[in-house]
Order: sequence, then structure tokens, then C-alpha cells
Amino acid sequence: MGIRYLPRYSASERTNHWLIVLFFIGAALSGLAFFHPSLFFLSAFVGGGTWARILHPFMGLLMALCFLVMFMRLWRHNVMTAADREWMKHSAQMLRGDKSGMPPAGRYNGGQKQVFWVMATSLAVLVLTGFMFWQPWFANAFPILLRRIAVLLHAFSATVLVISVIVHVYAAIWVKGTIRAMTRGTVTEGWARQNHPLWHREMTGKQ
Repeated sequence: MGIRYLPRYSASERTNHWLIVLFFIGAALSGLAFFHPSLFFLSAFVGGGTWARILHPFMGLLMALCFLVMFMRLWRHNVMTAADREWMKHSAQMLRGDKSGMPPAGRYNGGQKQVFWVMATSLAVLVLTGFMFWQPWFANAFPILLRRIAVLLHAFSATVLVISVIVHVYAAIWVKGTIRAMTRGTVTEGWARQNHPLWHREMTGKQ
């Protein structure tokens, strides 16, 4: 009997995900170039300092818009439940390589849901604060003190977003078979049964 596959993400969902990745890389490289003088060399990847300054807000805004599309599709699946909080209590055990005591997870586990909401929150802060010092379009509408606070919040939120993306990528690589979901749109039934048993039951009707 061959390997059975379950649909995880549609073609449009995968396309949207990789657009987010593309715009994130562009926004991150151009943003880091202005974060510290030692990182200014990163501006070369987007055409130099002038282009980095021009493109950064547009790439950030496009990333946020694509994420909003994903958010509207997936937020209901990422609402934290009592089962997710119980899952989080056992997460240290899982990180040590022992999954035997992990509570069953649905489509997303507690860790994935937390990363989702951290990303959503940090992106919302990035968009709001970015508008507040976006020269020459909107910055003059805000007092200088508010703009300075916005710059600090923007940098902090960007740091949080970058860390959450690193965690997201690491987890996708660490759990073998996960990357397939976002490249081919399917996962093996064994992967679903092992990592998301409640979702596996929902998709197959099997206990």
C-alpha cells in the first residue's frame, strides 16, 4: 500500500505564503541596512542606500497586505484553547525529543498559534509606526516626539518579527515533512497522525 497524502494548503495559499517570504526578505534586508552602520552593506541587495530607503516601506506594506490575506483565512484555526495551553506546558518535554506525553494537536499546535499571533501583532505595530515616520508622505502629520517613539517601537517590533520568523523556519525544518506542505500543498497521512492527530481524525475520520 502506497503513501497516502492529505491536502494541507491550496495553490493560492502557498503562492500567498511565498509572496510574504519574498517581501519579508526585501523589507528585512533594507530595514537592517538602516538599523546599524555595520549592516549598511545589506542595502546592496536592493540597489543601494537610496533604493533601500524608497523600497523598504513599500515592501513592508506589501508583506503586511499578503499577511492580512493569510490572516483572514487562518485566524479561526489559530484561536488558543485550553488544549493548546496544555500543549505548551509539555513543549519543553517535546524539545528534549520526547513526544510521548504531548496532548493531541489540531490543525495547528499551541506553539504554532503563538508564533502566528506574535507575527500578526508585530506586523500591525510595524505598519502603524511605519506610517508615522514615512517621509515625505505622512510623517509631517505627527509631532516629532511621537515619531521618535514610533521609530523605537518599529525597531523593537521588527526584531520580534525576525525572531519569530527564525523560530518558524527552524520548526519547519526540524519537523521532517513539514516543508512539503508549503511546497506541494500536501502532507503524508503519517505526518498528520504523528504531529496533528486531531486534524488527522478530522480529515480522515479515523481514530
